[in-house]
Amino acid sequence: MSERERPQRERGATTPVRPEGRGGRRREERELSEREGPQRERGATTPVRPEGRGGRRREERESTGQGVALRPGRARAFLRLVVIEHSIFALPFAYVAALTAMAPDVRWVDLLLVTVAMVAGRTFAMAANRVIDRKIDARNPRTARRELVTGAVSVRTAVVGALVALAVMLTAAGLLNPLCLALAPAAVVPLAAYPYAKRVTNYPHAVLALSQAAAPIGAWLAVTGSFSRPSVLPAVVLGLAVGSWIGGFDLIYACQDAEVDRTIGVRSVPARWGVRVALRASAITHLVTFGLLVWFGALAGYGWLWYVGLAVAALAFGYEHAIVRPNDLSRVNRAFFTANGVVGLTLFAFALADLVVHAGLHL
Repeated sequence: MSERERPQRERGATTPVRPEGRGGRRREERELSEREGPQRERGATTPVRPEGRGGRRREERESTGQGVALRPGRARAFLRLVVIEHSIFALPFAYVAALTAMAPDVRWVDLLLVTVAMVAGRTFAMAANRVIDRKIDARNPRTARRELVTGAVSVRTAVVGALVALAVMLTAAGLLNPLCLALAPAAVVPLAAYPYAKRVTNYPHAVLALSQAAAPIGAWLAVTGSFSRPSVLPAVVLGLAVGSWIGGFDLIYACQDAEVDRTIGVRSVPARWGVRVALRASAITHLVTFGLLVWFGALAGYGWLWYVGLAVAALAFGYEHAIVRPNDLSRVNRAFFTANGVVGLTLFAFALADLVVHAGLHL
């Protein structure tokens, strides 16, 4: 018996003799690596697949984002999905309506509940819109990177988020007063109907305008709890102004998808009548908006500060329509986000100043 074979006999010959030569050593190293792979992976940065059916299911839920609880990264993705920062558009006008009805004393709890209801309602609308439109979004190069298309947010997460937001909105409405809770479905239906409107009518922008018009009216009723004491007419006029404002800039926003919408069957004014007609319709709509804002100021008894704010808003409207042209849509986002953000915040700031100076609002 050779010296090489003796150690193997002493161990019971359970371990094979090391193959001789460089090729043999390499084969043995590969076999050892395959046996030790799972143990090495436990100390590596990539986790091992959990064993058993339960472990595999947990891993699949984690990888697809189908867990019910929102982790921090998933919560951020959901907030991107609903574009939470766009609440800046309608929320200032809800504040204008609420503070006008409250003057001279601010009811901070009611104002907080109005904020919660507004943000929750808009979150529900955006999440529902993204879920309903996800197949359309996947066919449009501009929207193909949205979270539901890429899988950054699962459909289940978006649906759960929408339902939670709806429940929060209804709860806030109930805490405000019975009238707000009773009328809440009237606000929810247009929000949910908007994504379907673009499938059946060339004027989905009108449905969007109707859904946004509810914001100031709802805020006014949240404070007064009545249609007649005081009259809800100023809030209705402000609601029509907000609806026409948002419907008008939705006409501009839809222009960038006109060609794609014709191809995939999405309906809109630009897709049906062309970009030039849509831009003209938007300009006319915003002239109506301006007239309604002047009327609201007169009905609500605003002073000169409100009209200074309207003058600044008029400049923002003019800028918005000057930078977007039928043959150059490259600055649509600047018109959509920057100019309209200026309109909302400017009018809120001047309305607040006017309420403090002329109506004696106590902050």
